[in-house]
Amino acid sequence: MNINEYQNYHETKAHTSAEFPYNTYLCSIPLDFPGVPLHWHDELELVVIKRGQGFVSVDFDKRLVHSGDIIIIPPGCLHAIEQDDAFKMEYENIIFKPDLLSSGANDLCMIQYIVPLLDGSLPIEYFLTPALGSFEALSNCIRQIDLVCADQTPGWQLAVKSSLFNFFFLLISERQKKTVSTSSNSKSLEKMKTVLKYVENHYTEKLTIDDMAELTYYSKSHFMKFFKAHMGIGFTEYLNDYRLTMAARLLKSSDDSILMIADASGFDNLSYFNRIFKRKYGISPGAYRKA
Repeated sequence: MNINEYQNYHETKAHTSAEFPYNTYLCSIPLDFPGVPLHWHDELELVVIKRGQGFVSVDFDKRLVHSGDIIIIPPGCLHAIEQDDAFKMEYENIIFKPDLLSSGANDLCMIQYIVPLLDGSLPIEYFLTPALGSFEALSNCIRQIDLVCADQTPGWQLAVKSSLFNFFFLLISERQKKTVSTSSNSKSLEKMKTVLKYVENHYTEKLTIDDMAELTYYSKSHFMKFFKAHMGIGFTEYLNDYRLTMAARLLKSSDDSILMIADASGFDNLSYFNRIFKRKYGISPGAYRKA
């Protein structure tokens, strides 16, 4: 993966083509990158775990996932992928625009099923595991997609759409069998998106907890509790971790000096940068670049 692949929380990278807004690709953690930071985009994403295990979070719901699991990430949902200690994880990303499933403005299927499913008014399970009754049939839809995408025989796009329609039919049918719990707090999600977007745009500058509290209209103490409750770590620790992720990518993709990279990543003290970089990655920035 290149440095721009997961550069921003609100991704602007074009995942799909205009002619057929669908794409699929394989990723490996930590071979390709240490993890995918919290972000969101306008496409719908399916994450299919191929081997190993790791963590995936969707709108603050973080779970350990294993080989075979399927995770649905609707458009606009905050999500992240992390390594589980020393375990490796290989997974497939299937990304497409919801318009792929629409046949026009008055499409009944889109209006009555797909749109409510994607905007949350028709709740579904985001984490699909073998415990789900229709899991094998859902997994088979993914296998069929993989096969036709690999061969790309004439008309393969029709087969992809067919499998996707069947996938969502199975999801909606499964939903009728039980009540799906939804605990997302939309106000908290929007405030967190505001904070993350601000960090994305200003991480090279001096940022304080007071700045973030003012941004969210919280008191300083309330902001610290809010951030840690949803992210699992304090804001300062998170900011440093984000800056270190950006620095690690620059070390791989540019020939700039370590001092310049530290400064470009928001660190104005080289000694401090070297120290916390080694704490996160286990080696110095220079050794990381060589490795």
